[in-house]
Amino acid sequence: MLKEKVETKERVLDAAVSLFQIKGFNGTSVREIAKKAGVNVANISYYFDGKEGLLEYIVTKFFEGYIKEMDKVWRSFQNRPVRECFGQMLFHVMKYQHEHREVARVIYRELSVDTTFIREIMSTYLTKEKYYLKMLLELGMKRKEFRHVSVSFTIMQLKGMMTMPYLHQQYAAEVLHVLTHEEYFVTKYTSELQQWINEHICLPCTPLQLVVK
Repeated sequence: MLKEKVETKERVLDAAVSLFQIKGFNGTSVREIAKKAGVNVANISYYFDGKEGLLEYIVTKFFEGYIKEMDKVWRSFQNRPVRECFGQMLFHVMKYQHEHREVARVIYRELSVDTTFIREIMSTYLTKEKYYLKMLLELGMKRKEFRHVSVSFTIMQLKGMMTMPYLHQQYAAEVLHVLTHEEYFVTKYTSELQQWINEHICLPCTPLQLVVK
């Protein structure tokens, strides 16, 4: 029975993500999700408390994993160069997004819509993301590995570049000649981020090295 419940929830989640990608959250009905998942409409209310609860579950699950990747790198930091930790954190975040790219596309599109729910997400998980990036940037400047830059503006630039492939997939493909679903994408895109960081953040004597592991 437990296995059946898990499988039902997974079918509903997969159906919701697929439809949200195509029609958007507001353009998708609960009945459409239930039909695609092959379940009764009541199952969605039972497991997720409706469409809003379903989106909340998807966003929360995604960002819990996202922040866990950042936290894992931060905890293993110790006394290594800040630039190495910074590069590894970006790589792991990009890898995580790549592994959950369908969900990432849905979430980043919904984050562009100003709603009470989205503002709540902005004040929790994205605040945690800002904390890690801010700590690394400030520590890098203190240790004279990074230039003195505007921390807030640099974080905004980084966030824009980290989400860009999932908001503008076709444009990323035209510029980089690689699609987000291809395995090589993570290494290719992170190497481009590395080059930008070396030019705009790292001091010339402390270039960032991409650590792929």
